[in-house]
Amino acid sequence: MRRPVSGILKLMLAGSFLILFSCTPEACFEETNAFVKASFYINETGKYQAPDSLTLYGAGMQENKIYKRSPNVQPALLPLNAGTGNCTFVIIINGIADTVSLTYTTYPELISKECGYTFNHILESYSITKHIIDTLIIRNKTITTINEENIRIFY
Repeated sequence: MRRPVSGILKLMLAGSFLILFSCTPEACFEETNAFVKASFYINETGKYQAPDSLTLYGAGMQENKIYKRSPNVQPALLPLNAGTGNCTFVIIINGIADTVSLTYTTYPELISKECGYTFNHILESYSITKHIIDTLIIRNKTITTINEENIRIFY
């Protein structure tokens, strides 16, 4: 005659080993979004200085503001759309609006097994209106998850 307790005990031991030695997903602690990092400078002095007020949103997307009358934003993070090759942003500095249009190419890059892929970009060209923004300088064309300045905006 078989003992039912030993079968249950074997099943519980097997389940315990599966739980202890199974693959568990690890957390992703790395940045996974590649943003354009835009720093602000005073045109007359060349001094690194955030505007008193910054409002930023994608053209035609006034209801989805990235920054809304935010003080002391330095740098501003501009998200790019991986599905298109260009984005236009409305930047309102101290109440005066300008547009910045960026053209870029996109490529995927593996961050890690836990974090998966991200989309990096390479800036190709830009255009700006000049109401308050005087100059835009591309400092680093490669947009990645690394925290480094990509463009300088002189106002």
